Amino acid sequence: MSTPQTVAFHTLGCKLNFSETSLIRRKFEDYGFSTVEFSDIADVYVLNTCSVTDFADRKCRSAVRKVLRQSPEAKVVVIGCYAQLKPEEIAAIPGVDLVLGAAEKFNILNYIDTLSQQVGKGMVQAGKVEQANTFEEAFSYGDRTRSFLKVQDGCNYKCSFCTIPQARGNSRSDTVKNVIKNAKKIAQLGVKEIVLTGVNLGDFGNGTEVIEGTKPKKEALFIDLIKELDQIEGIDRFRISSIEPNLLTAEIIEFVAHSKRFMPHFHAPLQSGSNKILKAMRRRYQRELYAERVLKIKEVMPHACIGVDVIVGFPGETDEDFKETFDFISDLDVSYLHVFTYSERANTPATEMDDVVPVNIRRQRNEALRNLSFKKKQQFYQRHLGTTRHVLFEKSTKEGMMTGFTDNYIKVELPWDADLANQISEFNLGSITTELLVQS
Repeated sequence: MSTPQTVAFHTLGCKLNFSETSLIRRKFEDYGFSTVEFSDIADVYVLNTCSVTDFADRKCRSAVRKVLRQSPEAKVVVIGCYAQLKPEEIAAIPGVDLVLGAAEKFNILNYIDTLSQQVGKGMVQAGKVEQANTFEEAFSYGDRTRSFLKVQDGCNYKCSFCTIPQARGNSRSDTVKNVIKNAKKIAQLGVKEIVLTGVNLGDFGNGTEVIEGTKPKKEALFIDLIKELDQIEGIDRFRISSIEPNLLTAEIIEFVAHSKRFMPHFHAPLQSGSNKILKAMRRRYQRELYAERVLKIKEVMPHACIGVDVIVGFPGETDEDFKETFDFISDLDVSYLHVFTYSERANTPATEMDDVVPVNIRRQRNEALRNLSFKKKQQFYQRHLGTTRHVLFEKSTKEGMMTGFTDNYIKVELPWDADLANQISEFNLGSITTELLVQS
């Protein structure tokens, strides 16, 4: 690279994407680039995309248009799940210069110096997803108070609605030894909290080395990893980002309950409270198992926060099926919901299913569950009023304020105090303001 250049990043989607964006940012900076905000003028813009829903696809297109309005001469590179699934479609978007697939995105600097030669349609470097068969370590740093540490990638599950296996390949993991090394590195950077991330986190342990055509050797289990991480000095908090209910074992729950550093906070995707719909989704559990997991968590950690993913409007979901989901979640002692409106994804079995739910009905069901989520969170917060918990504070997007999360993921707010930034302090949970708690 002959002259100093600037680069800006924009990340859509999951915590895993954020960890990978941070890694790629550091690669650019080591190469001599200066990082600027996405809202600033830059020479190169890198968009790390998601494709869980059609809305995520539209966000990518909107981001490209925003870039071209503020910096018409900039080079635009698109990576991530959407880029692997629909590279030619993205390359045809006016202004996109380069599209990199799952196996190519970490080698992005190999292509940067050729971008000036691009004319017309963007260049595509996206091989078959089977080529994404190695594990690329990554963690975020400098973006937030906490660090997202990637420990697993890809997925061997074949849920009928999901494109992630097509976008990220088969399940594969880092080694316990290397995760520990990266966690210690993060500790040396002054980070207080690490969030473990992956596509199917509970499936941790799948190696990448295939011997004589056999399946990759299972190097360790997720429980082995978290037991080792719990011994690391310098990191006060670990969180498990999301874990399938069938992989959230009683052993894991018991371990977290007695852990020194793992927080009493779980996020487990349910997707539906109807066994009929769960079967159509090709999920690996029934609602009864999910209820057992919630009961087990609350038995050993009554104060634990439990988040739930739900999909509404899946093909074949009748009013009775949705009511079954609504009532099931209403009766569960969970803390909040992430509600997704089903959207058709190309090359998934769900697109071939009958009894498509009208879009307006999907939206109505989404709103109903979002309202239920608000009530669940309010109830969870109410239970903790007047108690004192430890909070890790960070700067708020609101001027003159700072926010933080308790160990059990209650969001709190108070006036900015530089001495509290990136510190864990006791906080008295006083009163609820919308979805925040403020000090009494």
